[in-house]
Amino acid sequence: MRIYVANPRGFCAGVERAIATVERALEEFGPPVYVRHEVVHNKTVVEDLRAQGAVFVEDLADVPPGARVVFSAHGVARAVAEEARARALTIFDATCPLVSKVHNEVVRWRRAGYECLLIGHAGHPEVEGTLGQVPDGVYLVETECDLATVPVKDPTRVAYVTQTTLSVEDTARLIAALRARFPAARGPHTDDICYATQNRQDAVRALARHCDVVVVVGSGHSSNANRLRELAEGMGVPAHLVDGASDLERAWFTEGSAVGVTAGASTPEHAVQAVIGRLREWGARLVQEEAGPAETVVFSLPKALKRASAARS
Repeated sequence: MRIYVANPRGFCAGVERAIATVERALEEFGPPVYVRHEVVHNKTVVEDLRAQGAVFVEDLADVPPGARVVFSAHGVARAVAEEARARALTIFDATCPLVSKVHNEVVRWRRAGYECLLIGHAGHPEVEGTLGQVPDGVYLVETECDLATVPVKDPTRVAYVTQTTLSVEDTARLIAALRARFPAARGPHTDDICYATQNRQDAVRALARHCDVVVVVGSGHSSNANRLRELAEGMGVPAHLVDGASDLERAWFTEGSAVGVTAGASTPEHAVQAVIGRLREWGARLVQEEAGPAETVVFSLPKALKRASAARS
């Protein structure tokens, strides 16, 4: 059995920043530090931070007045931030800057008098946060069928944005359909799908061309990890999404298999190495790192956290 490991894989800059925000807050102020929603969608990461003293909540009502709260990498609606300020919570906003870019685009389009179509998945926290940036005039589009019924008032004043973790190919098809329906539609100056999503999908596409099976290390509720699994399956290669080595099943692999291994943008490298270790126990003899672009993007910690840390020193 041969293992081919995708590059790039695992943590992106936004995830690293979000995790570092929680860890730094715990280090500076001690537990508990409250986190609204899972800071990133990965079971291993959340359990590790919980063990350090992070308390994860879905509703700010569960955060005591005056406590410290971290907003997850997925971002929040404006109403959530306003509620936190009204309750005198100390906010450390770990929203990924690339998600904040989409938020700003929505606000800018609405101020310019455009209605905005948001391409994304209903119920995803990033989508909920983006929809909540303005009081009205933003409509979620998941499929081409949605384009036929979207209640746009003026087809000549339409703009669109996208969730950052979508399938690149599926989104391109939906944007083409959107432009056919609304020829005057305006879009972002640069793609909203983030660099890490693009790079990891390209890496899986390369793996699937020469592997018999693909293992994606990531949690089941991670959008970007699910897109990696779907991409491999769409190329006709069996693909499995696992949180870690304990989720692997021996029946997925045969003697002589070429196994591709990658990880979603919220997955720590130690989980990937544990999967590789289990495959070696099952007979893998070659582990080859694939070539891929270097990722040099770094996002600094939230300004409020840096100010609070400086005030204590």
